[in-house]
Amino acid sequence: MFTVEQIESAHGKVKTGADFPNYIKEIKELGVKSFETWVKDSHTEYFGENDYATKSQPKYADLTIEHTVDKEKFIQQLKSHQKGETDYMKFCEDCAETGIEKWIVDLDQFTCIYYDKAGNEILKEEIPH
Repeated sequence: MFTVEQIESAHGKVKTGADFPNYIKEIKELGVKSFETWVKDSHTEYFGENDYATKSQPKYADLTIEHTVDKEKFIQQLKSHQKGETDYMKFCEDCAETGIEKWIVDLDQFTCIYYDKAGNEILKEEIPH
């Protein structure tokens, strides 16, 4: 099974949102089926076959997630990030500012779903593959 170190090595190649599809391809090849990333501190839980799971350590000091979602602003900031205009930390700050608590990536469905603090689905995207 995969390790957090292998995943973090693949993630180290990601400089902007434009690099995300290659990262997804690489970790899927490692055996990752899905993962859940928490904006608060960027710790991520990874899931594989046969109920295998592992998780990373927090990546930064806790961010405050806003209670009110600003979906339109989030979509604008996400598009900017996907074009390579912002780095990962800025994207996480933008998520917190617009009320995004976490995202879940499903590597079988090639989807990324963003959620608010109440667990509501805010945006579902297809990951280019």
